[in-house]
Amino acid sequence: MGLKPSGEMYLETIYVLSQMKSCVRSVDIAEHMNFTKPSVSRAVGILKKENYISVDNDGYINFTDEGLKLAQKIYERHTVLSELLMLLGVDKETASEDACKIEHVISDKSFETLKKHMKDKQKQQ
Repeated sequence: MGLKPSGEMYLETIYVLSQMKSCVRSVDIAEHMNFTKPSVSRAVGILKKENYISVDNDGYINFTDEGLKLAQKIYERHTVLSELLMLLGVDKETASEDACKIEHVISDKSFETLKKHMKDKQKQQ
């Protein structure tokens, strides 16, 4: 079953938080996303059921191999798309917001082509 964009956003958030701190809990996600604890709890339950994450007895969230791979992919898309939009002259905040929307719907083929094009342009500069 494919993960919905909201689930992808949670995975990306867990990934970002895991880069900033050694342990991530639901409360960290709620604070970072400015969501209620029940909303986060529901999402974490879905991600756990779909085998993207595990939660230990102390409430610490860990990625499964599949979950980590998907979170890294989503984060890369967000980062590359944000950078590309900023290279085109879009301000940082708008670029990040738009990248957040695009990252969930762009095909792998189109994304890889954009990424290659951006790297080629950066080499030329």
